[in-house]
Amino acid sequence: MTDETDELEDSSAPLIEHLAELRTRLIHCIAAFMVGMLLCFTVWNPIFNFLTEPLCTARSAMGEDCGLILIKLQEGFFVAVSISMLGGLVLSFPYISYQMWRFVAPGLYKSEKNAFLPFMIASPFMFILGAAFAYYVITPMAFDFFLGFQQPGTLTGDVDINHKAASIAFQGSAQAYLSLTIKFIVAFGLCFQLPVLLTLMGKAGLVTAEGLGAVRKYAVVAILVLAAVVTPPDVISQVILFVVVYGLYEVSIWLVRRVDRKREAQLRAEGYYDDEDEEPTPPAKTE
Repeated sequence: MTDETDELEDSSAPLIEHLAELRTRLIHCIAAFMVGMLLCFTVWNPIFNFLTEPLCTARSAMGEDCGLILIKLQEGFFVAVSISMLGGLVLSFPYISYQMWRFVAPGLYKSEKNAFLPFMIASPFMFILGAAFAYYVITPMAFDFFLGFQQPGTLTGDVDINHKAASIAFQGSAQAYLSLTIKFIVAFGLCFQLPVLLTLMGKAGLVTAEGLGAVRKYAVVAILVLAAVVTPPDVISQVILFVVVYGLYEVSIWLVRRVDRKREAQLRAEGYYDDEDEEPTPPAKTE
């Protein structure tokens, strides 16, 4: 009975250590996020001005003033909080990634660390690239499209001056505008993670270039649905998103094909191929 109790205690000890390590890493991540959020709260006005630049440019081209309104009394505070949370996440993301790496790395082999680390670096880079594409390309086009539905009040006749056409003017809520802009930036940032995700899955042996090519027609449909959901009902924006994401899908197939070739070459060098026509027998994973 004593031996069984000791065995149970020995098996539970690593789990408790892992949970304690996870708690420590989470505390570090939350603390970094809070510090970044507080820093951004002190400069939320310049950040808001930066996020409203596409709207101001579009309205200026139409000869209109750039102004947003606060519909609710507390809306200005929540705008500042939303901007602070977004900025805090951006500022703390490198440190959060580092903490994730510190938690995962001890359980990986050296070869797995060398394979996983480049993706940890590529992921934030691709997110920033997608966010920049949304900010500098998609949002100006989307706002031009939306603002095109405004209508100035005009006379319908020269005689009866009492009858006018109803005017449609944009008086945007600051919180609603900010929510829409953040949606664009985050959505495109996540879409640009596609090559990183598929290549990492290829490294893990979960997908192959041949398999991704075989489901290409289904991927086209999925990307079209994604473009319709993420972008506004603007055909040009939808086409641009479709072309970009589909291009990323093809790039992903090319990257996964390179991974497959490297794995095949390694298996051949280690003698796990009897001939070129047979499937390889991967080695068993050992400590």
